[in-house]
Amino acid sequence: MSVIRTPFTEMFEIEHPVVSAGMGGGGTNGELVGHVSEAGGLGVIGASFVPPQEFEGMVTRAREITSKPFGINLLLHAAEDRLDDVLQADPAVLSTAWPRDDQDLRAIFKKAHERGIRVMHMVPKVEDALAAAEAGADVIVAQGNEGGGHIGEIGTTVIVRQVVKAVAPIPVLAAGGFVDGAGLAAALALGADGVLLGTRFLATEEAPVEAAYKRAIVASDGGDTIVTTVADTLSGRDWPGAWARMRRTRFIEEWLGREPELRRRRQAVWAILEAAEVSDPDYGLMWIGQAAGLVDSIIPAGEVVKQIVEEAEEILRTRLPRVLSAS
Repeated sequence: MSVIRTPFTEMFEIEHPVVSAGMGGGGTNGELVGHVSEAGGLGVIGASFVPPQEFEGMVTRAREITSKPFGINLLLHAAEDRLDDVLQADPAVLSTAWPRDDQDLRAIFKKAHERGIRVMHMVPKVEDALAAAEAGADVIVAQGNEGGGHIGEIGTTVIVRQVVKAVAPIPVLAAGGFVDGAGLAAALALGADGVLLGTRFLATEEAPVEAAYKRAIVASDGGDTIVTTVADTLSGRDWPGAWARMRRTRFIEEWLGREPELRRRRQAVWAILEAAEVSDPDYGLMWIGQAAGLVDSIIPAGEVVKQIVEEAEEILRTRLPRVLSAS
């Protein structure tokens, strides 16, 4: 039994304050999520941009692996129309992020609460955290700029402290730059109640991404990412207020500063990209965070949870007490 107990772990009756991010497009499937939850963390399925039948299969697979709680994530600006399907799957938590200004968070969260489902909402700014708290979120995820995928502009240590102070006593998870037990210990010191990780869980045996993607994370020194809008210009999706942190591949290099031309040539460029990814997977699009520089192996997801918690407990038990001098 973990010695790290927080309001977050108590709320969901889970063992460890470690959460896998619900990445869109199928990056967190039932296999990965099931093993994270079975290990005592909280796995989160990414339902956005996933066909309904595939999503149903993810939920079924997660429940085959574990009877423990897991969540389902929706990127609200693009997938609010999937809300009823997600709630009918009866997750322990509805995880949400990136709403448009015209969306009614209170109404969305109320739908979940009426079914007995908790709500966890991710924010890049403190004003967004206050709005989510006012709308009834049960947990706030404060995401820093170091993270992979879609991010805001504020560093993790700043945004986590801002959100913790602004929404207390609502539990807060820290996201952006966390991969290990030292990160969990640091998040707890900042006042957070746990950590949410994306990049670390992509470099696991269960993650449904290409082997080249996983190898790129392990090979990264943390300095090979860039904050850009190139991928969103190509897809045509409007992420309100978001940048994207990605690996600086040759494709990204080719189109940096050429977004108007990319917007005009989307169809042709998509075809070129898809063909190139078959023969040269390092050419394409990879959403990874700076914390990739701390990932040195591809291991089972459950082992990631175990290692994070064991390292954090060791730090809390031994290193931190030693730095306090006797008065």
